[in-house]
Amino acid sequence: MFYLFKTLQLVQKIFPSYVWKKETKSKTIYLTFDDGPTPEVTDWVLKTLEKYNAKATFFCIGKNVVENPELVKSIVQKGHTIGNHTYSHLNGWRTSFKTYTADVLKAQTKLKSILRIDDPLFFRPAYGKITNKQAAFLQKEGFTILMWDVLSGDFDVNLVPEKSLKKVLKHVESGSIIVFHDSVKAKNILQYVLPKALAHWKKEAYEFLAL
Repeated sequence: MFYLFKTLQLVQKIFPSYVWKKETKSKTIYLTFDDGPTPEVTDWVLKTLEKYNAKATFFCIGKNVVENPELVKSIVQKGHTIGNHTYSHLNGWRTSFKTYTADVLKAQTKLKSILRIDDPLFFRPAYGKITNKQAAFLQKEGFTILMWDVLSGDFDVNLVPEKSLKKVLKHVESGSIIVFHDSVKAKNILQYVLPKALAHWKKEAYEFLAL
């Protein structure tokens, strides 16, 4: 499995309409969690974030939202923000324009009905894979496409947790948007890395804000 822990500057320049990191003069990190909400895992994440007075953004899969509506509400009630991560976790590169955009809008409809909100949410494509045509449509609909500049690799079952922590601490800087996953698959690495990383950054006087 090939992936980069740090998104290349070249990639960020090729797709300037996507948000890769935030410009900030303060010591701020933007934590994000993909693929939830997941019972027990998301609950653990929320408790861990609260311990460090950290806010984050959760990019939720629509079908998981439908199955766990109270958990989604709990995320918002605790001061975090919600993003759309498609309804079915589709790979945009392998999905037709019509099917993909309908899937995203379906997730949006479910999120709005459960959270009682009107404004478009942030959107992050599953696997980070989306075509230019799909992206242009969603942006026209009012979505902000949020990517990342640091990937934790917690989804990689073959990755040693210590390596994930080392990479995360090495690459994160002020304004970084970092990806974790509140999923069963990522649970092992997530529960090792997240508290240790938060403790380290706290000592370095970083604050953790939602997007």
